[in-house]
Amino acid sequence: MTELQTTNKNTVAAEITEEVKQAKLRFSIIGNSPLLIRAISRAITVAPIDLSVLIYGESGSGKESFPKIIHQFGARKHKKYIAVNCGAIPEGTIDSELFGHEKGSFTGAIAARKGYFEEADGGTIFLDEVAELPLTTQARLLRVLETGEFLKVGSSTVQKTNIRVVAATNVDLSEAVRQGKFREDLYYRLSTIRIDVPNLHDRGSDIQLLARKFTSDFSHKYMTAPISFSEEAVRAMQLYRWPGNVRQLKNVVEQLSLFEAGHEITREMITEALPMDYSPLSTPATTRHEPDAETERKMLWQVVLGLKEEIGRLREMIGSGQHDGKGGKDPLHREEENRAERRPTVTSLIRYPEKDLLHPDDESHTATFDPLGEAERRTITEALERNDGNKRKTAEDLNISLRTLYRKIQEFNIE
Repeated sequence: MTELQTTNKNTVAAEITEEVKQAKLRFSIIGNSPLLIRAISRAITVAPIDLSVLIYGESGSGKESFPKIIHQFGARKHKKYIAVNCGAIPEGTIDSELFGHEKGSFTGAIAARKGYFEEADGGTIFLDEVAELPLTTQARLLRVLETGEFLKVGSSTVQKTNIRVVAATNVDLSEAVRQGKFREDLYYRLSTIRIDVPNLHDRGSDIQLLARKFTSDFSHKYMTAPISFSEEAVRAMQLYRWPGNVRQLKNVVEQLSLFEAGHEITREMITEALPMDYSPLSTPATTRHEPDAETERKMLWQVVLGLKEEIGRLREMIGSGQHDGKGGKDPLHREEENRAERRPTVTSLIRYPEKDLLHPDDESHTATFDPLGEAERRTITEALERNDGNKRKTAEDLNISLRTLYRKIQEFNIE
């Protein structure tokens, strides 16, 4: 089974209710991934119940659609909905923005001003990047959540507000609590209900659907010939991690739509447009070029040499079991040596890298790699177990690129 077929097999569409269909249509949500459908269904279910909701998801994964679903399917849908990016407001003015201020309360306060919590009274407020709030503002927010009361900056008059708070973050708040960067009581108050928005690389065939949608949108907007994607290009997109998620995919598709208008996009075009040295758990690297093929071959070959050494040690451990008692070697050992002779040499790997390394599912090469491939699969599986499934640490442990690790996981169908 090819990598593409495996991916499609793992993304069988979940049951989609009529309400989920309405939400997808209203908020232009593309995809049928079970993880995505589950998140949408969860948002619809909690919408009528007036509880605080915390939305987790990486940057660019589409978190901003879910508070809109909660607001639209809840009892507050006819009231105001206000979205606030907490990370974009300076620390010195965040309290004034959220809770308002009185005239003369600070330099530049030439008139009294309502804050977002007063403006959205009766409605819903979405606090994006809530982990960026200062600790003093977190204390004010906790009071609003518990009692519905707040004070304007520079005022001693307590005001009331009836508001639903939906927060979102791409930060592990439990870790932020341990580091003293986020109030524990606020964390528990906000996370009454938690919704996890899936990363793009976990959504399987949704990547192809989104790419086609962005292609069509770009073609209609700028009146250019639409691009199409070869099967190898689709496979490359589904194997890539997409650290920028849907936002990054859109940017890549628009770039290709501009410079390759009317052409079929190949795997090489995709890899040239992608910064392949992204790490899954860190910010993008400064360079926007993938490692050259020779560097990647060297990293992969280090793993192969390590596996050969492991096989050699295993043969030594067999000891007396290697001989048949007549001075010769037993049939099992002779067969192993024959297989070793049929394996490609270092020279052949370097001379034909695309044939031997980039197409492991080619039947003509699977047979020659079978013994070594099994050892390689076992080594990668053990490394993943040692690192509790953390792929970044596993890649460092094996001294290979993250891209190579993801390809090997797909190749060997490692769970």
